[in-house]
Amino acid sequence: QVQLVESGGGSVQTGGSLRLSCLASGDTDSTLWMGWFRQAQGKERERVAQITARGGIVAYADSVKGRFTISRDNVKNTLYLQMNSLKPEDTAIYYCAAAQAVVRSSPLYDTWGQGTQVTVSS
Repeated sequence: QVQLVESGGGSVQTGGSLRLSCLASGDTDSTLWMGWFRQAQGKERERVAQITARGGIVAYADSVKGRFTISRDNVKNTLYLQMNSLKPEDTAIYYCAAAQAVVRSSPLYDTWGQGTQVTVSS
């Protein structure tokens, strides 16, 4: 089992930056993919970015391309999300997730952190 704890959320103004961190513990060697998701009030959860175990493959939602960067430090067992040029529509609870299996070429995210709030004011 893997445990995930996010940190780094907060409130910023439009155009500001934040860096989210997700500390993983437990059976981290079994993790194939890790990702960041977000859920805004009244909306469905959205995958923001994901990265493979060794960081060789990354993918982003169109809404954050060019502004967000996902990375991981396997020595520190930490996943990061650098968020620049933040917009009010980025306001959401951000969740870190881990996938220990892939089904039909898609990571199966089955472990989640508790979430961290990001609020962007105009």
